[in-house]
Amino acid sequence: MNVQLRSVLAPEPPAKDAAGPSRFGWKLIGGLLLIVTAATVAWWYLRGPEITVVRVTRGAVAEIVYATGSVEPETWSRLTPLVRGRIIERCRCEGRAVKKGERLARLDDTEAQATLNDLRALEDYQQQEFDRQSRLLARGATTSQNQQKAASDLARIQAQIAAQAQRLRYYEIVAPMDGTVLREDGEIGDMVDPGTILYRIGLAKPLWVVAEVNEEDVPRISPGLKVLLRTDAFAGKVLPGFVKEITPAGDPVAKTFRVRIGLPDDTPLHVGMSVEANIVAREKQNALVVPANTLVGHDVLVVKDSRPALRRVETGIRGTSNVEIVAGLEQDETVASPATANIVKRRQVRVRMVDTAEP
Repeated sequence: MNVQLRSVLAPEPPAKDAAGPSRFGWKLIGGLLLIVTAATVAWWYLRGPEITVVRVTRGAVAEIVYATGSVEPETWSRLTPLVRGRIIERCRCEGRAVKKGERLARLDDTEAQATLNDLRALEDYQQQEFDRQSRLLARGATTSQNQQKAASDLARIQAQIAAQAQRLRYYEIVAPMDGTVLREDGEIGDMVDPGTILYRIGLAKPLWVVAEVNEEDVPRISPGLKVLLRTDAFAGKVLPGFVKEITPAGDPVAKTFRVRIGLPDDTPLHVGMSVEANIVAREKQNALVVPANTLVGHDVLVVKDSRPALRRVETGIRGTSNVEIVAGLEQDETVASPATANIVKRRQVRVRMVDTAEP
């Protein structure tokens, strides 16, 4: 009797499956995981992706025309030999002031001098022949044609002597102007050809930058515009300049125009330095501006209450980093930066505010 009561009050638990959860248990676990995953995806979707936004502010904006060039004296000359020859004399005068007509270098003219000597000897012979024919003509022992031929031969030799004497001057390199020897190339013994630049002579001041500008940018620039110059020699420093001249004819092959940029007398730039020139075509202070990467065509993504919306805007001056907004935005509104068109498909986004100077 007692044994039967214990069996009813405390039934033995069912035996566990040694193989693990049942098939029903696995289905239950899978369903729970699916629900959790779906809930997580829905939460992230409704919360939206994180984007960076900036405030519409006021500031300076400038339209820039980019060019590269090198520093040159405004007044200078390149000296090259007119004949082929070997250098036998040079002044070694880089950095020294020279006068117009001063000899800087000389080429070997031995052969040309020998030719001149031969012509002068021939001149003596032709002079004697002319004198002889003149005496014979006076005695009636020759014809006037023979005397005229002797005169013609003498004149021809004298012309050759004058030409050869002039040619001898080509073996000397002389200064064409008063100035400073900016650079001297070539060593004694070097064989040089016509057109080889041996000397550069010019005035130390004033200097300018000779730059090349793409032909499509030329209509946007004019003499007097401000120029900001940068060079590796003065890293991190912006040097001033101004557009001084624009060549009337461009290069049809390179499709560029030559622009000369004037420099102040106290510029630290030296002749031959390469520079990057930013010509300020237009600029405006206290303009309503946004970063250039906020624009998608003619639209911006305005973000209000974490909701993005495309808005058409009218732009003015387009700078390298900022763009002027003429209409369509108000100061202190927030816009996506950078903006992508697919963001507008989201109902909501997570916003991270950045300063306009932040990359």
